[in-house]
Amino acid sequence: MPQPDRVIDSPVACSRRQVLSMSGVACGLGLHQSASCRNVAASDSRSGALGKAKSCILVYLWGGLSHLESFDLKPHAPQSIRGEFQPIATNVPGIEICEHLPLLSQQADKLAIIRSVNHDDPAHGRGMYWNLTGHRPPRVGNIPPERDDWPSLPAMVSKFRSAPRGVPNAVRLPYPMVDNGTLQAGEYGGWLGIQCDPILMRPSAGDPYEGKTRTLGSEVLNLSDVDVRRLAHRRQLMETLESASRRVREHASFQHFHDLAEEMLSGSAIKHAYNLEAEDIKTRDLYGKHLGGNSLLLARRLTEVGVPIVQVCLAAGELDASSGDMWDTHVDHFNRLKKRLLPIFDRATSALLQDLSDRGTLNETLVVVMTDFGRTPSINGNAGRDHYPYVYSMAMAGGGIVGGQVYGSSDSKGAFPKSQACSPADVHATIFHAMGISPRSELRDILNRPHFINEGEVLALG
Repeated sequence: MPQPDRVIDSPVACSRRQVLSMSGVACGLGLHQSASCRNVAASDSRSGALGKAKSCILVYLWGGLSHLESFDLKPHAPQSIRGEFQPIATNVPGIEICEHLPLLSQQADKLAIIRSVNHDDPAHGRGMYWNLTGHRPPRVGNIPPERDDWPSLPAMVSKFRSAPRGVPNAVRLPYPMVDNGTLQAGEYGGWLGIQCDPILMRPSAGDPYEGKTRTLGSEVLNLSDVDVRRLAHRRQLMETLESASRRVREHASFQHFHDLAEEMLSGSAIKHAYNLEAEDIKTRDLYGKHLGGNSLLLARRLTEVGVPIVQVCLAAGELDASSGDMWDTHVDHFNRLKKRLLPIFDRATSALLQDLSDRGTLNETLVVVMTDFGRTPSINGNAGRDHYPYVYSMAMAGGGIVGGQVYGSSDSKGAFPKSQACSPADVHATIFHAMGISPRSELRDILNRPHFINEGEVLALG
């Protein structure tokens, strides 16, 4: 695989964090059972005034969205690079996107398209980790979740934004992300603790994604299937079993999940948000009957009742390079994109943007489209494209982001950044900034050690 002349790499803030950690030890910081956080009052002088987005909806395309078949087509490149799809005009003169995103093309005036994101890790789990945490993966190989991992973006945001009682601080929909039969690090609370793991929910209806989806022990909250009295009985039973201290750690996640479930079910806000049947029929039709559309509609309803951040995986939960509705399209790339993946993404995401705009809440709701990495400029022998982290595309809308613009560019082959190269850390800095959280804020882990949340630079999208 070719290597770039220059890959923008935002490190994990090791030197600064280590200095802070050593300073904390020198000052005699004690051990604490809960994490604390500090939001720096003013942002970095280069960032300008902090944004005021009240909530964030993170649209994650698990498997690696091809930039060459979505937001950064190369119609003048050789056939072996440009592929089968053509660009189409959007509602913003001069901006073109893929012909199989016709609905999203009419929302381009709301979008800031970023065409120059890059990192250097071609593995799915580690690429997801980098994009969802803003930090370089901590180890090689397949990386299942560990408690010393960096927290996900939803977990970090949940420490700065509190939800009303009975409303979770962060939610994932509708599946956990799985690769090689293993849950993947990057979408959990990491060193912030189990209590910061975003709760996993699933809409009660919707045509499913084709392909594999396993929860692998993750607790999934489907409110239509939960019985409050049964939950209470199970909690009492568990408390009886907890007499041996060695079982506390094993059941901590179970306890946290079910306590939160009981709180949600005892109130009305989440139950109302979860009931998509209460939504206007025209709005439901806008999102469609697919699970992806229902997940984004539920995400919008959850933010309206106070959930600060919702992450939606618009894909099947488990990767399979040869088939299924996820973005790892090594095989039959163009057919899978045009028949399933792009139409579902197009309808669901365009519906969300239009819906938020119609409701007058787009300015206070940040929408971010994110993925592992891009796909190779070359087409392989299986009519597919392979993993490619050296340049790829993302998009943002709402929350003070100025729409109708393109940030950065890739070269003529879509191989490397040509202008305004940026890293996942820079994307995170921009998200934090838009949400009124200084990228230079710090969080403390369960041992009270301080960590700066980000060392990226805020992109000029406002």
